Amino acid sequence: MMSTSCSRPITALLFTALLVIGLSANPGGAISSPSLPLRVPDSEWLPLYRRWDRGLQAQLEQALNQEILWHELIVQGKLAVGLVDLADPRLPRFARVNGDTMMYAASLPKIAILLAAFQSFEDGSLQETPQIKTDMIEMIRRSDNFAASQVVARIGLGKIERIILEPRYGFYDMGKGGGIWVGGSFARDGQLNPDPLKNLSQAATVNQVCRFYYLLAYGKLINPERSRQMLKILAFPDLHDKFVSVLEGFVAPNYLYRKSGEFGICYSDSILVWDRAWRRYILVALVEHQRGEEILRKLVTKVEHILRRQSLDNARTH
Repeated sequence: MMSTSCSRPITALLFTALLVIGLSANPGGAISSPSLPLRVPDSEWLPLYRRWDRGLQAQLEQALNQEILWHELIVQGKLAVGLVDLADPRLPRFARVNGDTMMYAASLPKIAILLAAFQSFEDGSLQETPQIKTDMIEMIRRSDNFAASQVVARIGLGKIERIILEPRYGFYDMGKGGGIWVGGSFARDGQLNPDPLKNLSQAATVNQVCRFYYLLAYGKLINPERSRQMLKILAFPDLHDKFVSVLEGFVAPNYLYRKSGEFGICYSDSILVWDRAWRRYILVALVEHQRGEEILRKLVTKVEHILRRQSLDNARTH
């Protein structure tokens, strides 16, 4: 009887302790944090370019230009950065440097393959099977090229291109410097379809990659349910480099939605961070330099400083 009567309060205390520990370890799970994809009234929705913010732009430019090497790379068109502050989901803020400068992006454009697969599920031209879902997870989280080639083979490069170019998405626009482009199957000796502007096999601009995550965050890629499914695949990154090497010490992996790329001296990373308060943002960067890994890691710290400082300033004025 003693054991039974004591087990109840002990169990309750243990549950409470575990709950507190869990919330501390996983701040993204806070009750105050709205879940993704976000829902905002149509009357409040604006495309990303309409969310450009003069103050955030000035802060981003100042932070980047403090680094002599970074300034030189920006001038040379070898460093591009895009930032979307989502701390207030109804008033997102956007800033970019070299936003329409298209660069080789290695595996980052696999996000377009992901979209094409889900669009094909939706229109019935591609069957949802456990194998293709496994391939998509391998393609995104581990950036596995064989898995990517398997998904591309099922969809076709031609259809991926058509989806990228569709007016409702517009992820590649020759009048705006290009954008996201998948010009190869990621298979050795596979089919090639380079982009028409720079003849790049895999390319991106930070503006278009920011748009991809922005639309995804608000449930506007295909529909809210398909957006949710794509977010699920983008979470839990398995490559612990670039942005993730810094962020994984603060944010649980299920709140890091990410795709990166790297080949030679070309480095790219893109992430949607969904934690509490000010740590809710989209960050995209492309860099062509042998110190690209170091640059991308340091960039996260600078961006977080901007957003944290803005949060403190907002708190003081309210």
